[in-house]
Amino acid sequence: MTSIRANAGKVVCIGRNYADHITELNNARPKQPFFFLKPSSSILPPASGPVLRPTGVILHYEVELALIMGRTLRDLDVNDRQGAMDAIDGYAVGIDMTARNVQDEAKKKGLPWSIAKGFDTFLPLSNYIPKAAIPDPQNAELWLSVNDDMRQNDSTQLMLFPIPRILAEISQSMTLEQGDVVLTGTPKGVGSVVVGDVMRAGLRVDGKDVAEGMIEVRVEERGGPYVYTET
Repeated sequence: MTSIRANAGKVVCIGRNYADHITELNNARPKQPFFFLKPSSSILPPASGPVLRPTGVILHYEVELALIMGRTLRDLDVNDRQGAMDAIDGYAVGIDMTARNVQDEAKKKGLPWSIAKGFDTFLPLSNYIPKAAIPDPQNAELWLSVNDDMRQNDSTQLMLFPIPRILAEISQSMTLEQGDVVLTGTPKGVGSVVVGDVMRAGLRVDGKDVAEGMIEVRVEERGGPYVYTET
């Protein structure tokens, strides 16, 4: 798949899918997968420039395994593991950037928080990873560092809801189409970055980094007219 961004009709993101991450943000543990959307315009392809921090935003990183859908999926049975895995074309590593103060305010007021996830450059993605490079996506290690300080480093085995369950739940409420991106949740260690920081992220299989999954991206000031103010 030559361009993940060009082919992505939507980006569906699973929230609260690692127990320790739920604890660190003082969130409630979900009884079933829940998800939100990021616009495909938030995707930052490899070597396409920096993550841009909007003025007044407290910027957080969240490393995740991304699924790249290879076929249409609708009303998938939750027990159809093979059907779920066959629908995946490949993978990528993603960093779900979040305007945390924007999101926190929206949550407190019962407002939608799409803006907190949807700014341009708020989804750096690695290159496309072929399925053969990750034989078992539930047994890989995600990691992220900031200025060479390791911040996140955990196994996808720790997902509360495995990939087939995730895809089934999404497909029962909205059709997944070829090229769509599904983010599967982030492990513990989420935190802030500031202008000048350099994030690196990747994925290991059997202790070895998958070359296609490497991300290196700097944080810079966005500029422009947007300034965060209370809603």
